Amino acid sequence: MKMLPRMTLVFSALALTVSILSAAGRAAEIDESPLAIRATQAFIDLEFRRPIVMTYAGDGSDRLFVAEQEGVIRVFKNDQDATESSPFLDIESQVVYKDNENEEGLLGFAFHPKYKENGHLFVYYTTTDAPHTSVVSRFTVSADNPQHVDPKTEVEILRIPQPFWNHNGGTIAFGPDGYLYIALGDGGAGNDPMGNGQNLKTWLGSILRIDVDHKSDGKNYSIPKDNPFVKTPGARPEIYAYGVRNIWRLSFDRKTGLCWAADVGQNIWEEIDIIVKGGNYGWNLREAKHKFGPNGVGPRKDLIDPIWEYHHDIGKSITGGQVYRGKKFPELAGSYLYADYVSGRIWALKYDADKKVVTANRSISWPEGVDPLPVMSFGEDEQGEAYMLTPSGHIFGFEKAE
Repeated sequence: MKMLPRMTLVFSALALTVSILSAAGRAAEIDESPLAIRATQAFIDLEFRRPIVMTYAGDGSDRLFVAEQEGVIRVFKNDQDATESSPFLDIESQVVYKDNENEEGLLGFAFHPKYKENGHLFVYYTTTDAPHTSVVSRFTVSADNPQHVDPKTEVEILRIPQPFWNHNGGTIAFGPDGYLYIALGDGGAGNDPMGNGQNLKTWLGSILRIDVDHKSDGKNYSIPKDNPFVKTPGARPEIYAYGVRNIWRLSFDRKTGLCWAADVGQNIWEEIDIIVKGGNYGWNLREAKHKFGPNGVGPRKDLIDPIWEYHHDIGKSITGGQVYRGKKFPELAGSYLYADYVSGRIWALKYDADKKVVTANRSISWPEGVDPLPVMSFGEDEQGEAYMLTPSGHIFGFEKAE
């Protein structure tokens, strides 16, 4: 397998931090010992073009689905000996993707919780029919062929104009409440020049929450009555939380229901957040826990701190994953898996939600002799086993380290 050139990993004293203050002000020890787990190539006979989402249908079929950023979703058996995948949905002709503007394309993909009954899946992509415009659309699987979705079944749910090509976010995920959550970046460029992160009048820089099972006000969705800003004058009622720069990615813990998000930083800090209803996560007044820009602020009661941050000495672009709920690695149970796209480092973070404190942030290695790879995205199968997607087109899983 062709690997990228070796990356120099820069470590600082920040990487050796062994304690943080809990909400009560007490020092809590953090386990940062390396795990005896390493990445390993999975589905060795399969290769994809810029795989960006990997998920399962939840219909008991145990199939796996990989979305390619250029606009094709492929399906294959959850079998390490699988030798081929087939197109499940092909909308490449209507998706914008350019190597030099690579934050556009097919960026999000989620099955409806009742997919087995209704056959609905949802896709977030950059459309060819308008410049720098994202859409969220619903598609329906063929009644005669469970391996195929006709693009003509598309029903557009949302259309989101973007001022620039970067910071599109793009994660879409169903929460335990059955609503669809949509993570949107601040619109792009640098420094959030339009102030979208702190502006409730725009969807940008926010996480939206919509009901795709009902229609209202001429839209192909409705607003959940308990969305936090439905009664705020001038606010977009779809907004669930805001003050984010470019979430990559967002996921729900299948056991606890907690919503996790990794927000990509700009100058110095990367962060991990627990998303709550009505939460303001500070961008662009703050980058993680730190003042940002000329109008930057320090601690403020209305701004929610990340549960974890790391400095750009350690990595420069966080890739969020999910909380591990599989069976193969008991030592990973309840750990949030994440990586850094630039440094190629991988971690498993443990968080005590009751005490609101991180208790462990343990590294996972690449195989000996393998240069660290950028991790574009994480995925999981129906059993909760975790995978990583790389620009090389290969999928990686995990194994016990010798």
